[in-house]
Amino acid sequence: MAISVETFFLNPDAQGTLQARIQQMVAEGILSGRFHFGEKMPSSRKLAAHLGIARITVTLAYTELVANDYLSARGRSGYYVSENAPVPPVYAPLARNPDKVDWDRAITHSFTGGDTPEKPENWRKMRYPFIYGQADPTLFDHANWRLCALRALGQKDFAALTGDYFDRDDPLLVEYIARHTLPRRGITARPEEILITMGAQNALWLTAQLLLGGRKKAVIEDPCYYAQRDLLTHLRCQITAVPVDADGLPPEAIPTDTDVIFTTPSHQCPTTATMPLPRRHALLERARELDALIVEDDYEFEMSFLAAPYPALKSLDRDGRVIYVGSFSKSLFPGLRLGYLVGSEAFIREARALRANMLRHPPGHIQRTAAYFLSLGYYDAQIRRMGVVLHDRRAAIETAVAEHGLRIAGRGVYGGSSVWMRAETGVDTEALAQDLRARDVLIEPGAAFFAGPDKPRNCFRLGYSSIPATRIASGIGLIAGALKGNRES
Repeated sequence: MAISVETFFLNPDAQGTLQARIQQMVAEGILSGRFHFGEKMPSSRKLAAHLGIARITVTLAYTELVANDYLSARGRSGYYVSENAPVPPVYAPLARNPDKVDWDRAITHSFTGGDTPEKPENWRKMRYPFIYGQADPTLFDHANWRLCALRALGQKDFAALTGDYFDRDDPLLVEYIARHTLPRRGITARPEEILITMGAQNALWLTAQLLLGGRKKAVIEDPCYYAQRDLLTHLRCQITAVPVDADGLPPEAIPTDTDVIFTTPSHQCPTTATMPLPRRHALLERARELDALIVEDDYEFEMSFLAAPYPALKSLDRDGRVIYVGSFSKSLFPGLRLGYLVGSEAFIREARALRANMLRHPPGHIQRTAAYFLSLGYYDAQIRRMGVVLHDRRAAIETAVAEHGLRIAGRGVYGGSSVWMRAETGVDTEALAQDLRARDVLIEPGAAFFAGPDKPRNCFRLGYSSIPATRIASGIGLIAGALKGNRES
């Protein structure tokens, strides 16, 4: 008697091809002890009909399982669990003894307890995901990325795939950044002044490790990227949070004893304020007066779909005091974790050595795949496509917000992928976010972006990179309804 076909089902969240998922399903049944030696498998016809897939897919999966000794074929009789199949363990794991280590005492530096908010893992299943920083799979050029990845796997690029660069980077990727990406921001840099990083976060960490210590003083924007503030807090350096205004970081508010200034001038995080050109010059002059360094996080500059962005601070710098942080994670996809640092050769040399001590270099295959995707023009085509879509989504948000009488506190002058919202005083957007999740709406509360104990509770961010334009109006309507209910209660 064959194993009941009803015991088989495909996990809708599983990865891989149908054939691979069937193989995994059968192998897990054998390894877990549910299927035993000699038991007959359902026929390929019955299993295919049960799963709603083509019979040839099941047949190919069975054939591969035979090749791997999980199943055996018996003439016209069918497929059976092989006598050579891996035997599931018959022993029970030993009971674990409680730790006798005082980890609070053993761990000299704690990195938990920061302000980083949790984002639900199932956000893709939510109908109104106003989430920031996530990719819309319908906008990504997966087919050409796959072609570039396959090309990077070829014999010609075998050394780039398998070699240990030690502290170097893929020369094709560095060349593209130097000749194409940076000139768009007005920046000229030699390869010796460029370092590939594991995203912007890694770039900021490397920079902070090299420039700051217990006696050094850093200025951050308030509000700012919460992970940036947590990173500096762990370094135990002295931090001054300077409130931003409609034009970003005000240079005159920077204390006279500042050593390093962290800023996001193109799209202030999270208010999206754009720093005007006169203030950029004033900030450089203030840094010159203080003999301070500036770390410029130029995230999302590619998302300037309304007009050309201002030149980067780095392009205006004549003293070599600006360190530039860029990333492909926002414009391609966040899981890529590929960014870059641009600075004076002396600084990059030390950053390269520090990176080599920690992770050597980002994976060669990822670097080469990205280099092909960029150099073959697929990246530029994707940016243009995203710009059109984000323009429409932003227009939909602004229209819906105006119709419901909500307040936008900040919107990027040249584009971006989010708007900064402010509710009425007294509204707790943490509670609002929890209420909205039950209605399939995801927003990002704003308190985590602020420094100090008295954080404003009435701000929130709406990202529009992952929500279709057709759902924006109804999603904003639900947010407006929840805010109205909050006022009435």
